[in-house]
Amino acid sequence: MSAGENKMIRRRLAGAWVSSVISITLVLFLVGVASILLVNAKSVSDYFKENMQVSVLMRQEVSEEAAMDYASSLDAKPFIKATRLVSKAEGVKEMTDMLGEDFLSVFETAPIPVSVDVTLKAEYVSPDSLELVKREISASPLVEEVVYQQSLVEKLNTNLAKISLILGVFVLLLLFISFVLINNTVRLNVYSKRFTIHTMRLVGATKSFIRRPFLGQSVFQGLLAAFLAIIALLGALFFVRKEFSRLFEVFSLDLLLLVMGIVVVTGVAICFVSTYLIVGKLVSLPKDDIYY
Repeated sequence: MSAGENKMIRRRLAGAWVSSVISITLVLFLVGVASILLVNAKSVSDYFKENMQVSVLMRQEVSEEAAMDYASSLDAKPFIKATRLVSKAEGVKEMTDMLGEDFLSVFETAPIPVSVDVTLKAEYVSPDSLELVKREISASPLVEEVVYQQSLVEKLNTNLAKISLILGVFVLLLLFISFVLINNTVRLNVYSKRFTIHTMRLVGATKSFIRRPFLGQSVFQGLLAAFLAIIALLGALFFVRKEFSRLFEVFSLDLLLLVMGIVVVTGVAICFVSTYLIVGKLVSLPKDDIYY
């Protein structure tokens, strides 16, 4: 075989290897995106739950100072995330914006009491827990009524459960597709070297000896593809943070290292397992079958 032919073969092999790395990188990038959604699923759920408010309406005779003291006592409760005092003036303004400026004309005195907007911790935003919270808050002689939208709570929990299920199925499906795609990419890359494997077998090399260089290359390939996928993922996150900064109020960047670990482990594991199985199969092939 001439030097020109050797050079052409090396170029083809290098091109196949680069194409393989690019293909694996794209798949791992999708795995990274799915992992970000998965590890932040609870954060997203908590964000929506903690944006639902419970209104605590105080009795008419309760002053703003007394209501403020009561709000401070609520802050010490284990189920409270935050409280905000709504003065009578603020309450009147909100009702005016909703019903118009003439709504007070039918009353001799302003019917709007002082109230406290309560934000609960996410784990207490469920129908059963809210009933217990409502009962405890209503026990105060200062409180007239505790108001929240029960139907909204039920729909919120139902929809979040559905979203979590769909997301879980999507991630599992994506991992399966990732394994198939990376496995096929590795298979093509290793299969192009089947004659080298056959030659090594003819000179008496054992399966483990033949596998060793291919496994080492597969680990390097998986690491390189994972590194490139992480760079692409960080670039995408930078763009999202720049254009949609409010999303980062939901996503926890502390979990980004976990996502990177998932990408690296997925890339290396699938490349390693695929190469191990494929090389083992090629080593066992009869001589005539390596031409097909």
